Order: sequence, then structure tokens, then C-alpha cells
Amino acid sequence: MSETQDAETPAAPMTLNEKIRHELKEWGQTLAIMVPILLLFNGLLWEQRVIPSESMVPTLQAGDRIAVNKFAYGYSRWSLPFSLGRIIPLPSGRIFASKPKRGDVIVFEHTHYPRVMVKRLIGLPGDQVQMLNGKLYVNGAPVESELARTLRYRPQPSKVRAGDAVYTYEPDVSSVDEIRESSGKKSWLTYDTHAGSRQSEDSYEPRTTPLFVVPQGYYFFMGDNRDNSIDSRFTDGHCPDVDGVISTAGCPFRYSPNTNSAERAPTGFVRFDHIIGRADTIILTVHRCRLEDGQKCAKRVWKGL
Repeated sequence: MSETQDAETPAAPMTLNEKIRHELKEWGQTLAIMVPILLLFNGLLWEQRVIPSESMVPTLQAGDRIAVNKFAYGYSRWSLPFSLGRIIPLPSGRIFASKPKRGDVIVFEHTHYPRVMVKRLIGLPGDQVQMLNGKLYVNGAPVESELARTLRYRPQPSKVRAGDAVYTYEPDVSSVDEIRESSGKKSWLTYDTHAGSRQSEDSYEPRTTPLFVVPQGYYFFMGDNRDNSIDSRFTDGHCPDVDGVISTAGCPFRYSPNTNSAERAPTGFVRFDHIIGRADTIILTVHRCRLEDGQKCAKRVWKGL
């Protein structure tokens, strides 16, 4: 047989085992390239988060998948992807730091419990923040607000455990005022259901609070769903007040009859280095916004915040 005929002889077909080994090798090479790129993208640029609760309604609904801008405020140990900052002993502080602005929707590590939160930034370092009869005051002046509409809202069902059984709890329909608040050029919508939710151990309702003076290096956060958000308004997440003023940080969570587990602890003041990034966009949602009487919800696909 000539050399030409040898070159044209087709290769023997691969066996099943050879095909499997070949595919595994191809997948291994692909993952070896893509995984570091994904980690770099999540760690330095953007990451996706899914909203688990309704504390930010109407801005964010349970099930919304959001894009978090990781470079908006610089980087800290909590910027690491997959919450690796909880186990990797990196130093505190931030690099390439940039200050957040009031009204930003921010993703951060909880002060008292290993959990990622998303709330709206209300108080900057040095600000005085207080709720009086459901009205938000910052530095002694009421935040500009106007009624957008009144509607009936049906919260998402939730799972309730009773012993070994798990039940689906269907909340009642709530009548709410949708209120537009403004600070400078930024505005946002909040819900007001005309009723305080729960009391802290100092018997302050979230609708009427002590005066919070935000320490340097810390921030004060609130949920847009004002009567369904455990956030910086609750005193059991803070150091004790002095003559009705809370101005220090760093105290552990104080258990009370209403928050008898660290998992339900309010956030208190949040350190700057606990901030993960800014929520910029709702990519899509997997849940349906539930309004009564045929009223429409805002678009939930690729919506800027």
C-alpha cells in the first residue's frame, strides 16, 4: 500500500469510553477557563441576587433577580463572591472606596447575623434620623413626600412551621398608600399601611422611634415596605439609647420578646465595610406582583432602580 493510500485511510471510530473521556476533557478545559472568569466577574464587577422577602415592596418584589454593582463603592472582604468574606479572614476596611448616596438601594452583610440584606440608604454618617407618626425626618426636616395612589395589596404566601408540619400562610389583603419620597434628584416609592408592625424591647414602634444619630463610618437603612421591614429603625439592633438618642454602634443584638432569635435581629447601624454593592437593575422576576381591583404593577423585567 502506498503512502498516499495510508494518508487517506479513515481513522478508526472512537469507542464509547474514548468518547466519554474526550467529552470530559473538553468540559474540563472549558470549566478551567470559565470558572475563574465567573469568579472574577462576580467578585469585581456584578453579581446576581434573588430577593427573598417583601421588605422592599413596591421597589422590589419577592423573587426579583437583581444585578448588584460591586465596584460602585469599592471593595471589602464582603465583596467576595458567594459570601466568602464570612470565612476568609481578610482585614476590615475598603479599597477604591466611593461614598454611597442617600436613596441608593444597597446590598450589604447583616450586622448581627450571617445574612445578606437589601435596603434603601436613608441615613449617612452624621445624619439625624427619626420616625414620627410614620413620617420620616432627616436632620430635623421631614423628607419630601406625596401620595401617589391608594391600593389594595396581597402579600405573597409564606411557609409556617408548626411542629413537624409546614403550612402555607395566606396573608390578608392590605390597604396601603403608595407614597413617593424624594431626596435631592432621587425619588422612590414606599408603602404605608397605617399601622405599626411590632414593638421593640424599649416599647418604641417603628412608626415613632427615638432619634438616631448615625456614627461616622456607619449607615442607616430602611425598607420601602415600611410596616413590613425589620431594619435600622428597631432599637433592639442598636446600643441602648441615652435620653432618647441612639448615637453609638458596636453593641451586640439585644434579645427581646419580639425578636427572640438572632436570625430575626434588626440591622442596627451598618458599617461601611459591610456594604457589598449597589442594586442597579431588576433583571427579571419569577413571582407575580399581587395587587387587587385590577391595578397594575410596575414592569419587572430589565428595570433600572
